[in-house]
Amino acid sequence: MKLSAQEEYGLRCLLHMARCGEGQSRSIPEISRAEGLSIPNVAKLMRLLRLGGMVESVRGQAGGYTLARPADQINVGEVLALLGGNFFGPQFCERHAGLEKVCLHASDCSLRNLWGTVQRLLENILGKTTLRDLLVSEQEMAQWLASRQQLFTLQPAQTHAAASVDASQGTSA
Repeated sequence: MKLSAQEEYGLRCLLHMARCGEGQSRSIPEISRAEGLSIPNVAKLMRLLRLGGMVESVRGQAGGYTLARPADQINVGEVLALLGGNFFGPQFCERHAGLEKVCLHASDCSLRNLWGTVQRLLENILGKTTLRDLLVSEQEMAQWLASRQQLFTLQPAQTHAAASVDASQGTSA
C-alpha cells in the first residue's frame, strides 16, 4: 500500500492551515514555502480541496485559503478519500478482472474479504482521526494512537462474517 504524493501533500497543506488557527487565511506562496512544495502543486491541491469543501478561498489583499470547517470537524479519512479515493471500494473487482469481463473469483474470493476488512479498519481509524488530533508531536501522536487502540478495532460482526455476507450476495465488500 502506498499513499500518493497528492494525498500526503494535501493533508500537509490542511495541517499547516489548521496550525495557523481558525479563520486565518494563507496564500498559496505561504503554504508552498511552509511545506516545501512548488507553487503550482499547492495551487492544484488547494483547488481540489476547495472543490471538495475542505477549504474556502478568500479574495482580497489579505486573501488566500481558510479551512471550511474547524479542524476538529475534518477527519483524515474524508481528506484522503477526496484526494485519492478508497483503498478498496465496490468497483475494485470489476477493475481487476484481468482479461475477463468478470473476475474468475467473483463468487468465492478470500482476497475480497481481506481487502474489505482492511478498508473497514482504515475507515474506522482515519474516520476517527481529525486534523485537530494531528496537531501534536510525533511522540504525542504515538501515545494518542496507543490509548485508542481498542476504539480502532473492528467488532466481530464487522469482520469476516460481514464480508462473507457481502460475498454471498454477490456484492463487493
